[in-house]
Amino acid sequence: MRGLIQVVLLAALTVMATTAHAIDRGQFSDVPDDIRNWFKSVISPNGVPCCDISDGHRTEYDVRNGAYWVPIEGIWTEVPRRAVIRDRGNPVGEAVVWYVRHRGEIIISCFVPADAV
Repeated sequence: MRGLIQVVLLAALTVMATTAHAIDRGQFSDVPDDIRNWFKSVISPNGVPCCDISDGHRTEYDVRNGAYWVPIEGIWTEVPRRAVIRDRGNPVGEAVVWYVRHRGEIIISCFVPADAV
């Protein structure tokens, strides 16, 4: 049931993303243009720009039983396979996760591992 709720919620967020834009809260002030452009250009596996839904966060990660896990707000959270992006490169050198908190739930929309090519 929880998986179905997350899929429905992600679909709703995807629709909302067509009018959303990344918000520059100063987090890009000391980032080179090529890195800033990469953050803004990453596309989720379902075709939605990751930054249209949320801001990217550099993160540590772990691999458990073939799945990626990331700490979000102090809680280790499994990254859904549908959110993993391996074909956009990663000029940051650290893993990056895009997520939103909606009605108490953390929804991961995109994740790029540190070694993505």
